[in-house]
Amino acid sequence: MTVNDVRDYPFDQPKALEAPPEWAAARGCPVTHVRTPSGDVVGLVAGYDEARTLLSDPRFNRRLDREGAARTATTEDGGMYNRENKAMSELMGEGHRRYRRLISPAFTVKKMEAWRPRVQRMADDLLDAVLAKGAPVELRSEFALPLPVGVICALLGAPAEDEDKFSHWSEVMMTTTKYTQEEVDEARTEFVTYAAALVAEKRANPGEDLLSELTQISDSEDGRLSGEELIQTAVGVLIAGHETTSNAIIKMTALLLADRALYEAVVEDPSLVPGAVEESLRLDPVGGLGIPRFIYEDIEVGGERVPAGTTLFVNLSAADRDERKFPEPERFDATRPNAQQHLAFSAGPRFCIGQTLARVELQVVLDTFVRRLPGLRLRDTPDDLRIRTGVVATGLEELWVTW
Repeated sequence: MTVNDVRDYPFDQPKALEAPPEWAAARGCPVTHVRTPSGDVVGLVAGYDEARTLLSDPRFNRRLDREGAARTATTEDGGMYNRENKAMSELMGEGHRRYRRLISPAFTVKKMEAWRPRVQRMADDLLDAVLAKGAPVELRSEFALPLPVGVICALLGAPAEDEDKFSHWSEVMMTTTKYTQEEVDEARTEFVTYAAALVAEKRANPGEDLLSELTQISDSEDGRLSGEELIQTAVGVLIAGHETTSNAIIKMTALLLADRALYEAVVEDPSLVPGAVEESLRLDPVGGLGIPRFIYEDIEVGGERVPAGTTLFVNLSAADRDERKFPEPERFDATRPNAQQHLAFSAGPRFCIGQTLARVELQVVLDTFVRRLPGLRLRDTPDDLRIRTGVVATGLEELWVTW
């Protein structure tokens, strides 16, 4: 393999809702070599079985602060995965299992489902404002971002008026090429300071929110979350709980409206909502960088040897289009029987602990749209949509809709 054989990654994507052809090519071999925005070469894993096996192997983690690990960003520290963090460094092996045991009771399916009525009220209030404003409306700024931010603020007990801060800090900290090291350092310092104050407030005056529950766990006899772990948990939940969910809302809506017969089918039969949500997650056309893994011992991936010291990126979106797992993978099928086996929320010991809440939000959004906006459609053509670039959590820049 020569330098010229290595493609830049993420791959160019002229049409936002069409997966890059390189994804299919990458599924043709266990590991493909690609170049990250930093210029470092990594292995790309795009097959479903290979991806799931790697994600489920507890020996390998996503922290890239070890010597020889690839950098993911153009900043001096190499990116969000490369920054050394003492609290997170202890969350490997038994440390990670302990951490998940402590926080999992706060994220049970029953507890997250209990939020459905409140999410519904928030969605209806936001849609009332959208309808009052009149068409056309830019859905990301008017609905898809405020809803998950409002939900996550209520969940954590954070002031909703701080939502603009969370969005800014999150985007800057997740940069690959968009922001400078100085901007990243400033955002991280402000975010951690904010989270520390929020944790301290919840410890002193606990309420009925998630963060208050976690601070009480840290003070119990059964286990203890350190102060730094609590702060990092708050930061992580605030980032993942709104940025990824808002992107998912926009991509789901765009996929259904790009081929409007798909949306009309759900309007005619709202029982398709859960299946349509799962299929939109599986068919996510914007994969970003994916999930990194640092390989610190020689392994085999799909029969191919991968030496210790290799950085691998698992492209979840590419793996979810593997025809060996999902027949006719490019076809949107809201009745697909195994759609929920997608990897949109990762897999293994580090699967997304907030996946139930994300599903609740997406189901509420789609159900609300098909009931109240049966005439919803794109203002522009699908080819006019543009991808947000320069950050880890990619999505669409904006989505203008009318009805």
